[in-house]
Amino acid sequence: MLRRKGNVVLVDHEERPLMVKRSRQFYEARARVAKALAHPSRLLIVDALKEKDWCVCELTELVGADQSTVSKHLAVLKNAGIVEDRKEGSSNFYRLRIHCLDGFFGCMESVLEEDLRGRAAEMSHR
Repeated sequence: MLRRKGNVVLVDHEERPLMVKRSRQFYEARARVAKALAHPSRLLIVDALKEKDWCVCELTELVGADQSTVSKHLAVLKNAGIVEDRKEGSSNFYRLRIHCLDGFFGCMESVLEEDLRGRAAEMSHR
């Protein structure tokens, strides 16, 4: 049971400090970034862009999808503020706009490793 009492929240009759309230827009912006990263092809693109700038034609070959599909993935990443583009002649090149994703990916991999350990432990107890 969750109840608010002054500057604390009662959770199952245990007092805990009240979290700082953030706006709905703050969480919607976070969700937009999380959703942008929530596709294997977009994760592959972001991983490749850590190394160098890539043109859409190169990314199309890397991802193994048609140019329209890759362009849509890039638009999602761009709208989330993760990548930016530049035009060189008739080619569009993309690069990472932010470089802090290694920490995020490291955290994600820790979650996956811990989950795998938990599943392995469950299997060994059967």
